[in-house]
Amino acid sequence: MLEFGTKLGEVMQLNSFDDLNGKVCVLTGGGGVLGAVLAKSLASAGVKLAILDIKKEYAEKVASEVRSDYKTEAISVEANVLDKTSLSDAKKIILQNFTKVDILINGAGGNSPKATTKDEFISDDNINSLEDTFFGLEMEGFQKVFDLNFLGTLLPTMVFAQEMVERKSGVILNVSSMNSFRSLTKIPAYSAAKASINNFTEWLAVHFAKMNVRVNAIAPGFFLTNQNRFLLIDENTSELTARGKKIIDNTPMNKFGQPEDLVGATLFLLSDLSKFMTGVVLPIDGGFNIYSGV
Repeated sequence: MLEFGTKLGEVMQLNSFDDLNGKVCVLTGGGGVLGAVLAKSLASAGVKLAILDIKKEYAEKVASEVRSDYKTEAISVEANVLDKTSLSDAKKIILQNFTKVDILINGAGGNSPKATTKDEFISDDNINSLEDTFFGLEMEGFQKVFDLNFLGTLLPTMVFAQEMVERKSGVILNVSSMNSFRSLTKIPAYSAAKASINNFTEWLAVHFAKMNVRVNAIAPGFFLTNQNRFLLIDENTSELTARGKKIIDNTPMNKFGQPEDLVGATLFLLSDLSKFMTGVVLPIDGGFNIYSGV
């Protein structure tokens, strides 16, 4: 409720992303497809960017495009989200360039065929070949996917959020997934990790609440990425796989998401438009989560 005497100009300021102008954002996984789109959307709002990726050349490509297209400050920093020392070294570089961190987007993550079961179910048809089910999962692959998604969110937050807490100002945005709400076949490691991110987001939002640091998450539905393309598109025919068709049939909007579909929700959750929101996990899924299939 607006206080008595609020002026029209003050109301208008509540309807823009102007407060993001000049803020400094650390974006992990920034060299990927989704990371690049988020980086450019933030740059369009005047945000200064530190783009982190384990592959420096990927991060630099995005940073260079941001500097060229948006005339906004952007640096690329090589960092491993599973190595706290690497992240601490990255933080030193970022503070040398920007002196502060206002926003952290934990965008690093992904899946792997090594953490995926070949079969969706165990039945009488495959009871004698359990290597294609849960029982045949490679622990190395499972651990790698779980760590990349969950620890890859936890560790950057430990490193970069401390500066926010000390200044009593900051926003953290985690990247969850639709399968954190709805159990999906074949991908137990990815699902478990993203569900953990939801709980971590809520826990941390409470933990940081008195220090004026908000923590929220977005939960994308089905977006075609390098990590999941092998499951959704047949590499020989370029047609939908049976799994891909099942997803489209159960998404009321009848399409995969585009990276640009994440922009509005991201800017909203980072800006003062959502300044009384924390601990929220926001689905961006074309209706997948609410559809019963009937």
